[in-house]
Amino acid sequence: MLYTEQTPNPESLKFVTNRMIYKGTADFREETLAKEWSPLATELFEMPFVKGVYICNNFVTITKEFNYDWADIMLKVKEYLKGYISEEKPIIQEGFEEAMAEIEAERGASYEYTENETEIVKKIKDLIDTHVKPAVEMDGGNIEFKSWEKGTVTLVMQGACSGCPSSTVTLKQGIEGMLQRMIPEVKEVVAEMG
Repeated sequence: MLYTEQTPNPESLKFVTNRMIYKGTADFREETLAKEWSPLATELFEMPFVKGVYICNNFVTITKEFNYDWADIMLKVKEYLKGYISEEKPIIQEGFEEAMAEIEAERGASYEYTENETEIVKKIKDLIDTHVKPAVEMDGGNIEFKSWEKGTVTLVMQGACSGCPSSTVTLKQGIEGMLQRMIPEVKEVVAEMG
């Protein structure tokens, strides 16, 4: 079974299946990363209208090029995904999570935190994991913590959240407001597109 759900991003559509296709998150914003790690995303990128592929748990969020209309391409994508998943073809290559964790660790190594900052970062990550991620996942996206510096929290927007017109409102009124209430040291939250 496969059905679609709208997302707040008009360029992204969430394709939901009744089975677990990948336990975790995999965001492919360009074809080169897809070719290395995801046979499914690689094949989707061969469609001229596919701009991004986000795979998480039981859904795939496709971000299309703006000059295409979902009415013209949705059924094609839906039938393709239904066939691909029912044939149990590979979704993500083994080792993807470890490779992405290594890249994140290298990025994170450039941020050195004091003991007090480490405690603040832990609180921020916990709040994002428990309050923010479940909500944005329902909309076909994901938000990851990137860094904390002098009161500014930088988050990475993925899936439907990346490039979504309402993500700024979510970020400023929702996430920033919550973090400021819960952690007084937070002055601002900024986004980086995944």
